[in-house]
Amino acid sequence: MTAATVQRKLREFASPRRANMARRYFKPGLGGYGEGDKFIGVSLPNLRRVAHDYLLLSRTELRELLHSRIHDERCLALIILTEQFARAGEHDREAIYNLYLLNTKYINNWDLVDISATKIVGEYHYALIRTNKGIVSDVFLRLARSKNIWERRIAMLATFAFIKRKEATQALAIADILRHDTHHLIHKAVGWMLREVGKNCSMATLERYLKPRYKRMPRTMLRYAIERLPSRRRAQYLEGKV
Repeated sequence: MTAATVQRKLREFASPRRANMARRYFKPGLGGYGEGDKFIGVSLPNLRRVAHDYLLLSRTELRELLHSRIHDERCLALIILTEQFARAGEHDREAIYNLYLLNTKYINNWDLVDISATKIVGEYHYALIRTNKGIVSDVFLRLARSKNIWERRIAMLATFAFIKRKEATQALAIADILRHDTHHLIHKAVGWMLREVGKNCSMATLERYLKPRYKRMPRTMLRYAIERLPSRRRAQYLEGKV
């Protein structure tokens, strides 16, 4: 079983129409955040279908797919890695996690981050520090301070592994680093995770974070964060009257 075999299989599901749609959606043009990316147009359900058939692909072959110029192939590699991670023992989980962090330059669009960061980086660190709830992961902090937008998004999305277990410390610490970020994709990621803090932890926790900060947050970030608050309360935040 080789990467070339998987690539040939993937092309059975390729769609020029879907590839054109992806090029409009993921900004691969000059100056876009996905500049230079290539697409063959495989839908996410079909990517998952192919991934199911190649879950035993070696990490060497997965690294080759992850280094591909084709977005769909990198996405497939990440889907397989997340599935392998979920099924792996401690030693293999560490190897998958290390492979991921050594190859973040290829995890270079928001969908690639979003399908993988929580399930690999987040879950790995939850297992490491779940008994030390006051400690913020130094890896999360390093990624959040990266010049690479995708590493910053990985840091934010990875905290969801803690949020869904009702632990907000990681998310709020990373949000505090990223709330002055200049990129709209980071604004959306931070707002999204803050919204999840309100949903999974408590609205009181979310509001304690927002009240001293919301007037200096990017508007998109704030809108995402308050999405689940009652309409009257949302209006108060948007009008600066909290």
